Amino acid sequence: MLIQSFLTYIRCELGLSAHTVLSYSVDLRQLREFLTVKPQPKLPPGAGRVNEEDGFDPLTVSTSDIRQWMMTLAESGMSSRSLRRKLTAVSSFYAYLLRRGLVVRNPAHDVEMAKIPRPLPVNIRPAEINSIIEQDKNPDPAVDSFSHERDSLIFLMLYSTGMRRAELIGLKDADVDTFRGELKVLGKRNKERIIPFGSELREAVENYRRRRDLTVGGPTTTFFVRADGSPLYPMLVERVVKKAMQGRVHAGRLSPHVLRHSFASDMLNNGADLVAVQQLLGHESLATTQVYTHITYRELKQNYQLAHPRAGSSGASAPGCLSSRAGNGTKI
Repeated sequence: MLIQSFLTYIRCELGLSAHTVLSYSVDLRQLREFLTVKPQPKLPPGAGRVNEEDGFDPLTVSTSDIRQWMMTLAESGMSSRSLRRKLTAVSSFYAYLLRRGLVVRNPAHDVEMAKIPRPLPVNIRPAEINSIIEQDKNPDPAVDSFSHERDSLIFLMLYSTGMRRAELIGLKDADVDTFRGELKVLGKRNKERIIPFGSELREAVENYRRRRDLTVGGPTTTFFVRADGSPLYPMLVERVVKKAMQGRVHAGRLSPHVLRHSFASDMLNNGADLVAVQQLLGHESLATTQVYTHITYRELKQNYQLAHPRAGSSGASAPGCLSSRAGNGTKI
């Protein structure tokens, strides 16, 4: 059997895992079961046929057959990820047959992969972020002053600049220029970019530097440090941000990257140019930044549905309903 030969090949020669081999086996069996209910095409006189034990002949399968199978699976409600894996299994099988000279082309090659829906980034409402920042300006006297000063600045800097967690950890003290109000950030692929910041962050940076230098006994090369002068590590930053947001924001995810998303969506909501936001975030492609325009449109649509008297499917609302629906803190 050609399918069994292929499975032996990927297990013994390619060294794929038992889980992958089993998955490919199931995928190819499902294709075989789908196609054996259809009459097999007649081959020209004298042409050879390599039959599987149930009458399935992989050498007669066409692109149309595979496309029809994928459409049937999609209509049954199968996820995009599962569809992509099944098509990969079939394509790998025919690539194997192609190498053996049993077929002249891969019929799965021209079947388009199912697209995996890209979830919209999670962002936090500006009012919630402002509340956290303002509350942290009045710390509990029992809290360690250095740790509080540093952790408050971590939160403020992530939101005010949109930088990544790794960029914040790698920030050098010389890269934070309070005179110019600029940060020099080393991003992905070692690309540098300049991020401007305002007076609030400038004041917080200066307060932190004074507290840090007293705590560790002098200036440090790395901007953010622990009390012993050692640099931060990723999970520490994660904990700082999660602690600041826990129970204070309505978001399904609490992480430094959520603050990056919030920075981008708030910039666009307040009229920033898309290309400018791309440069501030350090995105290689504008398409990556454009995902945040979907957030701003979603919020715009929600506001429209809440505020416009004829946005509801049931028709016009009474004049008094506008204020009652808008009274939940939603901006109109």
